[in-house]
Amino acid sequence: MSEVKQLPVITISREYGAGGRSVARALSSKLGLEFYDIDFVKLTAKASGYSEEDVRNEGEEISGGLNFLNSFLPNTASFTNSYDKIYEAQCEVVMALAKKPCIIVGRCANVILREAGIPSFDVFLYADKAFRLERAAQLKENGNMDLEKYLEQRDHWRRNYFKKYAKREIGDYALYNICLDTGTIGFDQCVDIISRIVENMAQ
Repeated sequence: MSEVKQLPVITISREYGAGGRSVARALSSKLGLEFYDIDFVKLTAKASGYSEEDVRNEGEEISGGLNFLNSFLPNTASFTNSYDKIYEAQCEVVMALAKKPCIIVGRCANVILREAGIPSFDVFLYADKAFRLERAAQLKENGNMDLEKYLEQRDHWRRNYFKKYAKREIGDYALYNICLDTGTIGFDQCVDIISRIVENMAQ
């Protein structure tokens, strides 16, 4: 009897406004896999002891100010302690979720699993600035901040976070199995491409 293969764990890294959540949700529906983005916050809060708001605010982005402190002050433990503890909890959650096929959005999941020797299919989603600004306007998460400045800030903070914990640059093609331009290809086509690849892997 031939070996029955199963779908791999899928990780989705993304630029802000490139549609990571939308693609993950559609993939989840098409492949019948659970996807973890907002729910990931709840699981990490439970594992870390921090509030969901703390995890949401500190769980995937680091401001330039904190990066400055890390670079120039001899001891910034009091500033970075919560980030480190939340990241450690996120690692535990990623490893637990990866015990069965699922989709994990962000959280350095691709690097965490790679370092643990756990196979995954790793995706990076990006788009040009005009597309992401339009998407960001739909999300309405910028409050009173200028939308373009907000987009740049989110990009900068996410890069800081990834560089601190993954020790690499987010978007480095070597960290992914496939990189897709959602602005050019479209969400539906990206979902179709990813689903066809992982279904072929499972045959």
